[in-house]
Amino acid sequence: MLVDDQHLLRMGFRLILEGEDDLEVVAEAADGIEALQTLGALPEAQRPDVVLMDVRMPRMDGIEATTKVVAQFPQTRVIILTTFDLDEYAFSGLQAGASAFLLKDVTPEDLVHAVRVVAEGDAVVAPRITQRLLEVYLRGGAPTEPPAPQRPSARDVRGGPGDTPAGAGAAGATGAARPLPDGRAIAEAMDDGVPREPLTQRETEMLFAVAEGLSNAEIAAKFFLSEATVKTHVRRILTKLQLRDRVQAVVYVFQTGLLGPR
Repeated sequence: MLVDDQHLLRMGFRLILEGEDDLEVVAEAADGIEALQTLGALPEAQRPDVVLMDVRMPRMDGIEATTKVVAQFPQTRVIILTTFDLDEYAFSGLQAGASAFLLKDVTPEDLVHAVRVVAEGDAVVAPRITQRLLEVYLRGGAPTEPPAPQRPSARDVRGGPGDTPAGAGAAGATGAARPLPDGRAIAEAMDDGVPREPLTQRETEMLFAVAEGLSNAEIAAKFFLSEATVKTHVRRILTKLQLRDRVQAVVYVFQTGLLGPR
């Protein structure tokens, strides 16, 4: 489903997505209110797996609409698309429950890849968005130069073995040689009454690699593991921390200050 107040933009996205044999655009809307009404009117079997959601729209913006879509239609996942590479939009969108945040200048290939990844139940965090989040939420929001152009492809991060109790000694996600938090401290970092299980040392390392914005392949190379093993680890982390997907894992790390100054 395409949600954007610009008809021409929706038309462009439709042409890109419907050029793929396995993708179909089932509905369109010009704002958040229309999107919710359209989703509600569709039979459950015909509701989209993925909604491409603009941020700035009349009547109801994409952040509020994302919150409502995630709450009312939990089987439908949201990719937020915006022209603005601004931190507050990225973090607000991820907090609202979006499974991905991509800029509107994303290449057709990366857009299609992101839709497929999110439709399969995974999530996408572009590396440059992660870098901006690090700057704003860990370093007081001081403006910085954008990271060197790693192509912000829509890559999913996967997860595997190596289970010993988590403790100090590993390098932090930002590359600093400081101890990682204890696995139990990670589980207790969010004081919201949700029971969470302590992470093992390997799972702790994986969590911070995910927060760094690394792809499956990059995490596998960093820890000399297979991508299937990385995928297994990430799934265990999500289960233990009661998180929906890897985007929420990134939000969890930022929100709880686990990467904050020590």
